[in-house]
Amino acid sequence: QVQLVESGGGLVQAGGSLRLSCAASGRTASRYAMGWFRQAPGKERDVVAAISWTGGTTYYADSVKGRFAISRENAKNTVYLQMNGLKPEDTAVYYCAADLSSPRLFRVATIEYWGQGTQVTVSS
Repeated sequence: QVQLVESGGGLVQAGGSLRLSCAASGRTASRYAMGWFRQAPGKERDVVAAISWTGGTTYYADSVKGRFAISRENAKNTVYLQMNGLKPEDTAVYYCAADLSSPRLFRVATIEYWGQGTQVTVSS
C-alpha cells in the first residue's frame, strides 16, 4: 500500500511559479514511478508529467514542456513538480499518482495509487 499526500498548490498570477510536492509513504514507495495529473472543471483528468523510480526517465505533456520540471528525492520519498511560466489554462486540481508502469505509459485508467489533489489557480 502506498499513500500519497500533495502540498504546494495555491493562487498565483499568470507568469508566476509554484512548486508542488508529493510525499509517499509505504514500504515500497520508492520503487514506484510517480507523476502528476490535472483535472480542470468539466474536463478529463490528464497526465502532466511522470518520472521513473530511478529518476532516469521522465515524460511531459506537450502543453507543459519547457515550463514544468518533475524531480524526485527517493531518500525523502518525495516527488516535486516545479511549474514556471504559469498560464490561466494551467488552472486545475493537480493529483499525484504512483504506479509501477513506465512514465510514458501513465494513464488514468491504470494508475494504482492517487493522492487527494491540490488546487492550482492561475489568474490572468
